[in-house]
Amino acid sequence: MIKKTTLDNGICLLTEDIAHVRSVAVGVWVNVGSRDESDEIAGISHFIEHLMFKGTGKRTAKQIAEALDAVGGQLNAFTTKEYTCYYAKVLDEHFDLALDVLSDMIFNSKFAPRDIDRERNVIIEEIKMYEDTPDELVHDVFANTIWQKHPLGRPIIGHADIIKQLGRDTFLDYLKRNYVPGNIVISVAGNIVHELAAEKIGRFFGRLGGDSFPRVMNLPSPRKEVTCRTKDTEQVHLCVGTPGMPLDHDQIYTFQLVNTILGGGLSSRLFQEIREQRGLVYSIYSYHSSYFDTGLFCVYAGLSRENVEQALDLIFKEIKEIRNRGVTPRELRRAKDQLKGNLLLSLENVNTRMSRLGKSQLYLGKVVTPEEIVEKIEKVTLEEIQSLARERFIPENFALASVGPWDDCELLEQAADRVL
Repeated sequence: MIKKTTLDNGICLLTEDIAHVRSVAVGVWVNVGSRDESDEIAGISHFIEHLMFKGTGKRTAKQIAEALDAVGGQLNAFTTKEYTCYYAKVLDEHFDLALDVLSDMIFNSKFAPRDIDRERNVIIEEIKMYEDTPDELVHDVFANTIWQKHPLGRPIIGHADIIKQLGRDTFLDYLKRNYVPGNIVISVAGNIVHELAAEKIGRFFGRLGGDSFPRVMNLPSPRKEVTCRTKDTEQVHLCVGTPGMPLDHDQIYTFQLVNTILGGGLSSRLFQEIREQRGLVYSIYSYHSSYFDTGLFCVYAGLSRENVEQALDLIFKEIKEIRNRGVTPRELRRAKDQLKGNLLLSLENVNTRMSRLGKSQLYLGKVVTPEEIVEKIEKVTLEEIQSLARERFIPENFALASVGPWDDCELLEQAADRVL
């Protein structure tokens, strides 16, 4: 059963009691990410996430790392474009320890100048590693292509020239403004009683204060652009896509079904047509990412340069096919079963359940149950699928980005002109 409580200081707590497991997962979700950063401090959310593990007044960095390792637990964090999450998974008997470590990190991290400088170098190395991973890099190149200069188009990790300039006072000011109760959701899933969890979390997190301010967001304006980044790689890494939907859109599950049919697995149209039938790629898939006020639909392909034109033609052939003719009843049934299966199987993991609670509260202000999601998926019709495709899949609204061994972009631009 899912229960919700607001602590006296304004932190929102959600729990899901799963009595048949021995584990508990707890996540501290902070409603701030790279989207909230100005150009001058881009990358600071991710930098702060790193610094939270570097030592407190109570624990050294090594002691933070050892605390949950010693009891077989897990401790980690991640930063996205719109939120930051610190989380732990432990046996239920070590729930207090997990809360102690997480609260210690968030309240008492020292942000020592020496640690900042050391971690600055780590992040710069992380940026270099990312630059050497073209199949990941291309997604940021694509986001920047379609959303130009908007914070959603920037890489979460930031750029080295800005990371080099961030100082301790800037970190502390950012924390003071954003790590406040009104911006925090704590979600817990596992063998835990809600009332007991509320009492313990209130004890560890109840002293956090500070006023929160309304989030300022401006809607990105998508652009039809082509970006070609030259890199000495064996393959061309290609992204082509168009604006999608925010998570609270009433057609979000229709879009997810379209994505599943088009490129969401081994049985999808793109995988079967372009890889299995023609052997033009090793990897091809599509995805849909949702944000507070917009979304992004993208097709990725990794392929040889000489196959780019044919692959692009085939990608848009399948997109136009869904726009013009829709999908078959069998495809829709299979996609519904695939989405439902993925959802229900994921619920066997307490980390996934904890994540569902936190993200749902942040984005929707409520928790949508698996049963409600399944019901909405089942209600989607063939007519709704085609109507959405006609509305969203307009070639003129697509952007394209590539990372690969180009001497110039002429070939890619010619191919794009033909299909975009």
